[in-house]
Amino acid sequence: MSTSRPEPSLLEHLDLSQLNCLNEIADHNLKGLLAKKARNTADDYLLSDTDEQLLLNIHFNQSVRVRSIVLHTSESQKGPKSIKLLVNRPALGFEDVENAEEPEAAQVLEIPEDAVREGRPIALRFVRFQTVNSLHIFVNSNHGGEDATRIDAIDVFGFPSGTGKDWSELKKQADE
Repeated sequence: MSTSRPEPSLLEHLDLSQLNCLNEIADHNLKGLLAKKARNTADDYLLSDTDEQLLLNIHFNQSVRVRSIVLHTSESQKGPKSIKLLVNRPALGFEDVENAEEPEAAQVLEIPEDAVREGRPIALRFVRFQTVNSLHIFVNSNHGGEDATRIDAIDVFGFPSGTGKDWSELKKQADE
């Protein structure tokens, strides 16, 4: 990953109508966290409900290439530790991801506690995230073994792959 030029956030390419999260508390949900299509800097946060597991379903309005993600929390003991990433699944439930391993899951990660506390990007195996229409993040556990997992900010970095449902760029070029 090059340090000379930061990769752009892909949050502007979110399809907000398709965002959802399983096991979230209604007052602290994924849509509230990502509604501005930018990294959250407000007091909003995502919080799990009945246990520490969360299943975030993040859909984009065009295909993207994902290089890294950020899962940031102000309470590191409640921050995500063990996660599984899957791509381009039409519908997922916990039963689909709990026992998934690579290669069914695009990547399985243990996130260092300082990475979630500091909000550092977590590099992904870029080759497995080339044509992503939807990214599914399964949080299996948190750092403190807490009953709830908390995420204060999410970001996804990479590049649009040039195909999808967002024709605004093409229209701008045609008008020039």
